[in-house]
Amino acid sequence: MFDLTPEEWTAVALSLRIALVATVVALPFGVAVAWLLARKNFWGKALLDGIVHLPLVLPPVVTGYLLLIWFGRKGAIGSFLDEYFGIVFSFRWTGAALACGVMAFPLLVRAIRLSFEAIDRRLEDAASTLGANGFWTFATVTLPLALPGVIAGMVLCFAKALGEFGATITFVSNIPGETQTISAAIYTLTQVPGGDAAALRLVVIAIVIALAALIASEYFARRAGMRYHGD
Repeated sequence: MFDLTPEEWTAVALSLRIALVATVVALPFGVAVAWLLARKNFWGKALLDGIVHLPLVLPPVVTGYLLLIWFGRKGAIGSFLDEYFGIVFSFRWTGAALACGVMAFPLLVRAIRLSFEAIDRRLEDAASTLGANGFWTFATVTLPLALPGVIAGMVLCFAKALGEFGATITFVSNIPGETQTISAAIYTLTQVPGGDAAALRLVVIAIVIALAALIASEYFARRAGMRYHGD
């Protein structure tokens, strides 16, 4: 039953690749936005927070359609990237990674922001009084103390990207070997006669991968907590 076909293995490998790329690329932006929302007060902060979390409440199809308008070959951003850098997102696996990253970004930011807000500001002030500049204080004090939250955010981002469907299929379609992720493959298999067994195999694989990611997240978060918090 669990003898996957080459096409199913391709969907699994592509999903892992897309989820990993989406998480890695989104991470620095997520850390920056989370720090900004946690540490700074400025005009438009509520608006920025709303925009960041908008993909959580919008229908995924709407997000995918907006990405198609902006990052498609004829879109304002997509045409510029295609003409000057040769970067194409629409109907490519890179577009799937972009869609997954956008959909998972709110979860990444939320977890990291909560971790930043839980840090005792007096520790950062102490580093500043010892001569550390803002960047060095962030790199040596703030970020290490927030590491459990960063790890949790990365895993949430990865898991969300791994299971993303609506925005991805709207933006990059369902092309086997190029944009067909596990979710898209399961959807396709449920539409064809006799595809239930193959769909069930992919469902089990998706559950195993997601569960393994959550267990790894808990392990590394505990290790980080023991190292930097002593508990």
